[in-house]
Amino acid sequence: MTNPILYIIIPCYNEQEVLPKTAPLFLEKLKQLVSSNKIDDKSRILFVNDGSKDNTWSIICNLSKQDNHYQGIAQSRNRGHQNAVLAGLMEAKDRCDVTISIDCDGQDDINAMDGMVDAYLDGCDVVYGVRSKRDTDTFFKRFTAESFYKLLNAMGAEVVFNHADYRLMSARVLHEFANFKEVNLFLRGMVPLVGFKSTTVTYERHERIAGESHYPLSKMLALAFDGITSLSVKPIRFITGFGGVVAFVSFIGVIWAIVQALIGHAVSGWASMTSIICFVSGVQLICLGVIGEYIGKIYLEVKHRPRYIISERTWTKQNEDEEKGE
Repeated sequence: MTNPILYIIIPCYNEQEVLPKTAPLFLEKLKQLVSSNKIDDKSRILFVNDGSKDNTWSIICNLSKQDNHYQGIAQSRNRGHQNAVLAGLMEAKDRCDVTISIDCDGQDDINAMDGMVDAYLDGCDVVYGVRSKRDTDTFFKRFTAESFYKLLNAMGAEVVFNHADYRLMSARVLHEFANFKEVNLFLRGMVPLVGFKSTTVTYERHERIAGESHYPLSKMLALAFDGITSLSVKPIRFITGFGGVVAFVSFIGVIWAIVQALIGHAVSGWASMTSIICFVSGVQLICLGVIGEYIGKIYLEVKHRPRYIISERTWTKQNEDEEKGE
């Protein structure tokens, strides 16, 4: 049995400060796995430049010239982290046996790859990297992140607790995953839908080696909301149920007002009535916003626009044919 070909997929966006420091670490781990006879020497590190505005792409091109284990693709413009990961996975699925996606910043423990590859060799097609603890996070980030995973599960979405985008996926899974055509991507919720045998590998997350995080609170909230609306229709059902409750309470109020009028009691209270109207109006606007979000997603889906466009590669068709012929 030949050793599997592994592709390490690394999305990059404005990573000129951290990439020169983490790239050698990824290469060292790849060569260690090769020397341990776990993967084939045709394994590669595939960087995905997500429309960076700095020198990230130049660094990737230079790395590919220094060592043929480095490869890179560039998107035509910035499409976001999820699309960058997907672009790398789809680019690699026909050229490898297994992939591992990991962020460029060095926060995820690279040594966890050993356990992932071992699990793959034992028959698992998907291996999720799961954080064992969140000591490096602030209280606010830890509380909101854990609440987010619990909320997703409560909404009926199948997500692995404390798992982000550090995962191993076999080529078999990737070919099936390619049939998921949605534009609104939330990979950590979509991968479990594919199925196949899976397991988890725990690791400790470190501080970012260099540079600044590209995921501020606003982006994290947007990703969370996108994940909920992409994987569950329970918010719509909640609105329906809540609307029924409000309608029932309103009906009781009407009956009460009629009874009070019949027995001769004046129904006073302009302020209270105005408050109720404002409250109900606010609820209606929120409900319309949630419904509008779903309609907007449908609008984007039916257009069938490409989820990514590859503008450049660090290799040519001739190089690829030569590698296959080795």
